[in-house]
Amino acid sequence: MNIQEYFSRISYDGSPKDADLETLTVIFQHHIQAIPFENLSMHCGESIYLDLERTYNKIVRKRRGGWCLENNYLLFWALQRIGYDVCVLGGSSYDPADRAYKAAVDHSLLKVVIDGKSYIVDSGFGGLYQMWQPVLLVSGKDQPQVPGIFRLTEDNGIWYLEKIKRKHYYVDQSGPSTDTPGMREIRKIYSFTLEPRDMKDFEELNWHLQTSDNLLHKKSICTLQTSDGVCNLVGWTFTEIKYNYMEDMDMVKSTTLTDEEVEKTLKDKFNITLENKLKP
Repeated sequence: MNIQEYFSRISYDGSPKDADLETLTVIFQHHIQAIPFENLSMHCGESIYLDLERTYNKIVRKRRGGWCLENNYLLFWALQRIGYDVCVLGGSSYDPADRAYKAAVDHSLLKVVIDGKSYIVDSGFGGLYQMWQPVLLVSGKDQPQVPGIFRLTEDNGIWYLEKIKRKHYYVDQSGPSTDTPGMREIRKIYSFTLEPRDMKDFEELNWHLQTSDNLLHKKSICTLQTSDGVCNLVGWTFTEIKYNYMEDMDMVKSTTLTDEEVEKTLKDKFNITLENKLKP
């Protein structure tokens, strides 16, 4: 495993001399715009192993993506190699249907300490709720980014990440319809504690997500951040979102694909060529 090979994979041509915030931000943005969040392996009859060398070979050499455990494991390794003070944390995602956070840990994220300040870095959430910059670990502060405003709050040792969403303009609908009229919606994303974790702590979760009845098991998902938005492929539905297309409004365009178009879209939009047949 070679850090220069990883830099080539994310199209980063800099030379990180200092493990500072500016370098972290640039590397992080290159990572999320080059490496998709995706669970395609389990929909191609392939197993996902929580092993650093397997993850490296899959994402760097085979030019695939991965879900949170893989994406953040690779980023954790890269930041350590560069010289950052970084550790793994465990999170519990928010379920809008139940209006509650999951009781168990079902997500991994990273904490990076620079000059005495802590930042949350997470390359493995994907879609509309993927942060584009490290989020300063401070409670109650609005932190505007291109995707929207992120905010952390702390209560009795538990931290909560949320995002203030913009309105949506749907291209294929007649007239400027939005899904969030009036006040902007606050979307809860996940909770976490600052207890450092080992990636071995997530091995049971890694297998559980592949075998249990959950969203990742039900739907094939591939999402990639772009220079001005995000592309999502969920099942046969391909959606392109352009952030802040108009003042305080994102543009959304969705298309239903055929099986053949799914394969072409993966190659054209996500730079992914699968070894085995995908069953969306």
